[in-house]
Amino acid sequence: MGDVNNDSTHVDHVDNVLVENTAPTKIKVEVCRRVTDDLVEAMDCLIPQLSSSSALPSRTDLEDIVASPACTLLLAIDQNRRIVGCLTLVVYRIPTGVRSRVEDVVVDETVRGNRIAELLSVEALNQARNAGARNVDLTSRPARKAANRLYTRMGFELRESNVYRRVL
Repeated sequence: MGDVNNDSTHVDHVDNVLVENTAPTKIKVEVCRRVTDDLVEAMDCLIPQLSSSSALPSRTDLEDIVASPACTLLLAIDQNRRIVGCLTLVVYRIPTGVRSRVEDVVVDETVRGNRIAELLSVEALNQARNAGARNVDLTSRPARKAANRLYTRMGFELRESNVYRRVL
């Protein structure tokens, strides 16, 4: 596990430091293994920055995500052990192979511009590769210009495809 400060905001629900950046604000990307009050509070802050129409995940929702063998919740954690970003990697098997998707990438607006989304994405690619996926899909609204530049820079290619949604 990465360094943990002894203050009341430390995060102790992750293990295995996976990626570390060299930006002025040290960030470690870690796999979430356990839901704590720190995680619930961080999601209460991060999710509204991602979507104004999505409900906040409850503690039970987060426990289900962390327990799911198909989901890996990656957390970006700063030097004060504060969760400043997250990404969910979903890996699943279908008859034609192992597929993977990146979902719900969000970095706190106070620390954007430090390549944190890139650190999260690099680790997601590593995790997907290790799980046997041949590729990783993601979607990003055209208005998210910085995110789209990042994904292009990282080698993601825009697919010629239609994306459909049916509200249930």
